[in-house]
Amino acid sequence: MTKNNSMFYQHVDRLITIAFEEDLFTGDLATDAIISKSKQVTAIMTAKADGVISGLEVAKMVIDKLGDNTFIPLVRDGEAVVKGQDIVKIIAPYAQLLSSERIMLNFLQRMSGIATMTARCVAKLEGTHARLLDTRKTLPGHRLTDKLAVRHGGGTNHRMGLYDMAMLKDNHIKAAGSITDAVRQAKQSLPISIQIEVETKDIDEVREALAVGADIIMLDNMSLEQMTEAVKLIDGRAKTEASGNITLETIAGVAQTGVDFISMGALTHSVKALDISMNFTDHPY
Repeated sequence: MTKNNSMFYQHVDRLITIAFEEDLFTGDLATDAIISKSKQVTAIMTAKADGVISGLEVAKMVIDKLGDNTFIPLVRDGEAVVKGQDIVKIIAPYAQLLSSERIMLNFLQRMSGIATMTARCVAKLEGTHARLLDTRKTLPGHRLTDKLAVRHGGGTNHRMGLYDMAMLKDNHIKAAGSITDAVRQAKQSLPISIQIEVETKDIDEVREALAVGADIIMLDNMSLEQMTEAVKLIDGRAKTEASGNITLETIAGVAQTGVDFISMGALTHSVKALDISMNFTDHPY
């Protein structure tokens, strides 16, 4: 998901098209009725709370859909802002701004909320080697933008989907019969380049996953004591990932257990949007 990633841009372009289809449909009744198509104005977007900005590039893609404009970011994606700080200036026809305002803000507020929460969690990891991961618990259709926002907040992307890592969870293990059988079947079927992660719920399962050669061992909903014991047992022979109901309040203690990764579904599944406003002036500057 870099600036040169054509898949990202193609996907977001489709997402924006859908957003306009559901919002404009046959037209913007109020704007079309009273706003001159040619009248130029300046809009300023302002952060109404402290946070980390994400989604400026996506917001530009939104308004670009409706025609020419001058889009001037005043901060960069991934930059921390304070309440009252202006983040972008846009010079464009009044109608174009009104018809794209809500879609731009929807992307910006959600993505900035994710980046803000991610940054707060990453700050709690200071002094440890743990890295913060996201999950697949994203808004349908918004996975790429949600995960980009995590990166803007200083987090690390976990697997993008079911296609780029084999994660053997409890239901896979139940279907295979055991952790050992599940990992062996996966290794027989998959290319050696595909990492295999195994979900475990206690130390016995950790031992089994380690013995059969899992690349990553997930410590799911374990106590701090269990995680500490598991990390010592694994001793670097596999990567470790803590997961399960981890919050901003508990993440520091989890990191102190020595795990390599901490995954948090809350980064994206229950995000609090960052409050951002857009105000207009008649002056085109």
